[in-house]
Amino acid sequence: MDFDYGIIGGGPAGYTTAISLRKQGKKVVLFEKDKIGGTCLNRGCIPTKSLLHSSELYKQILNAESIGFDIQINNFNFAKIAEKRDITIEKIRKSLELAVKNSGVEIVYSKADIKDNNTIIANDTEYTVKEIIIATGSKPRELKGLEFDGKFILNSDDVLKLDNLPKTVLIVGSGAIGIEWARIFSNFGIEVHIVEMANNLIPLADIEVSKRIERIFKQKKIKFYTNDSIVENGINKDKKEVTLTSGTVINPDFILSAVGRTPNTPDIENCRLIGDVCGEIQLAHYAIQQGFNLANGKNTKLDKNLIPSVIYGEPEIAWVGLREQDCDESFTKTTLPITALGKSWCDDATDGFIKIITKDNKIVGAHIVSKEASALIHQILISMQNNITITDLKEICFAHPTYSEGIFETILRAEN
Repeated sequence: MDFDYGIIGGGPAGYTTAISLRKQGKKVVLFEKDKIGGTCLNRGCIPTKSLLHSSELYKQILNAESIGFDIQINNFNFAKIAEKRDITIEKIRKSLELAVKNSGVEIVYSKADIKDNNTIIANDTEYTVKEIIIATGSKPRELKGLEFDGKFILNSDDVLKLDNLPKTVLIVGSGAIGIEWARIFSNFGIEVHIVEMANNLIPLADIEVSKRIERIFKQKKIKFYTNDSIVENGINKDKKEVTLTSGTVINPDFILSAVGRTPNTPDIENCRLIGDVCGEIQLAHYAIQQGFNLANGKNTKLDKNLIPSVIYGEPEIAWVGLREQDCDESFTKTTLPITALGKSWCDDATDGFIKIITKDNKIVGAHIVSKEASALIHQILISMQNNITITDLKEICFAHPTYSEGIFETILRAEN
C-alpha cells in the first residue's frame, strides 16, 4: 500500500494535517491506536467542559431563588451527568471520524510501528509512505513521590473514570487542568484544596489575573496553598493523609496530580513531529494550526506570543501576548472592571476585568477575566496579529450591551 504521507496519531494535530493534505490532493493514511480525537476529545478538553457545564448549571439552580425562581432540588445524579458527558464525546467523535473518512483519508485503527523512514507496519500490514509525520501527543506528567496508582493518586485520565464524587480532594498544580477541576468539584459542593509550588495560582498568567482568581477562590471557599508542596514521604495512603511543607495536614479522599503533560516521544529520527509530542505549547489549537501550516507549506514554528490561552469556568480566564511582569516602564497597561459593563449586571457576572498592554499605538498583550473571555480574546488577537493600531480600533462600532464593548471601552482609556 503506497501513500504520500503516513501520519501516526489521530488527535487534533494528526487529523488536521491529514484532512489538509487530502485537500492538496495527497494520498494519506492515518494511524490511531485508540480513538480518533486524541486527548482533547476523549480525555481532556471536551469531557471536562461537559462536566464543568453540568456543575455550573447545578450551582445556578441552587442559587435560583436570588433571581426570582422557586426551585426545589435535593441532589444530583452523577452517573447521569457522566452519561451526558460520554454521549457528547461520542457524538463529536462520530462526526469527526466521518469528516476524516469523507475527506478521503484512510484510517487504520492500530498501533503503528516504524520499520524505516518509508515504511510503517500496522495490523501485520506494511504501508509504504514518502513521508512520516508523528503526532502521538502527550500523557499526564508523573512526579517522584506522586506516582499514579489510580486509587489515591490520580491523573487527569483517572479522574474521568470516577463513578462517584469525593467529599474532599487535594489538587496538586494550578494550571488549566487544576483550576478547571477545582471549579468542577467546588460547584458540586466538594471541599477543594490546591497546592502550588509557585508564589501564585496560575503561574503562567498575568499577575493581576492570578491575584483575581485567588480572591474569587477565597470567596468560593476553595482552599489553596501557594509557595508550598507535599513534603518528602508526606503521603500516607492508609490514613488518606497528606502533609505539606508549611505543616498543613490535609485528609483528602484522593489526590489529583495536575502538574502538566509530557510528550509521547517516539525513539526515531528523520520524521516530522507536530502537536504535543513536540514538547512546546501543549494546546489543541496550537496543534491544529501547526497541522494546517504543515499541510499548506507554511512555517510550523508559530509566534508563541500570538497563541491564546483559556481556562474555563465562571468567570472564564483568557490571555495572549505579554504579561505585566514581562514589561518595563515603556509599556502602558489599561484595565477596565467588568462592572463597567451593563451586560455583566444583567447576567450576574460582574467579577473580572479586561486588561490590555500597549506600546507604540499597538496592543502587545491582553488579559481577561470575564464571562465570554474565551471569545473576547480573539477579537484582540486578530488586531495584534494584523498590526492594527489602537487609533484604527477606536473607529470600530461595538454593539451594546455586550461584553465586546468592554474591549472598546478599554481601548478608549488607553494611551496611544
